[in-house]
Amino acid sequence: MPNPSKPVSVLRAEGKSHRTRAELEQREKAEDALLSGVPMREWPDVRFNRTAHANYLRIRKLLKNIGKDDALYEAVMNRYCQILAEVDGVLNDMATVTKQQELLDSLRNIGEIDAAQYFIESKKLIDMKLALERALAAKRKMLLDIERENIMTIAAAQRTIPKTLNGKKDAPDMDELLERRVTRSV
Repeated sequence: MPNPSKPVSVLRAEGKSHRTRAELEQREKAEDALLSGVPMREWPDVRFNRTAHANYLRIRKLLKNIGKDDALYEAVMNRYCQILAEVDGVLNDMATVTKQQELLDSLRNIGEIDAAQYFIESKKLIDMKLALERALAAKRKMLLDIERENIMTIAAAQRTIPKTLNGKKDAPDMDELLERRVTRSV
């Protein structure tokens, strides 16, 4: 499978391309048409969550650097930041459960609780930790899916840009060459 076309900005930065100026201008217009021109906005629930807000600012800066700070990416980036904040919350909950387990262990070691009570409470904490790990795995899968889809969407957008000028081919295909050769020899 061939590599996707490079954006015009990359071709100009490299200073080498087999494309004509007209083709590059057409590709640049097509690339610009893929964006709405409206910058992304942060959702209120993201803005008021410290972790989500910090991630949003970081991601928006990265998207702005590559010219993709566009309202078309607003919803997915806001959801992505919300899920990142939720992952942070689950990790904090897991740390709390771990501290509770350590406290329970120390209470058993000094004889404050008996073995039966220790095992009952310990099982509850282990069940809580397993439930948190399942929730964490689900949220990480969501993050990975968003990351893959976002990258694939940008790559797909680049592939939709025609490589040739106004539908004209760069070079004749093999059938045309063979047809010319046959007509010349007859």
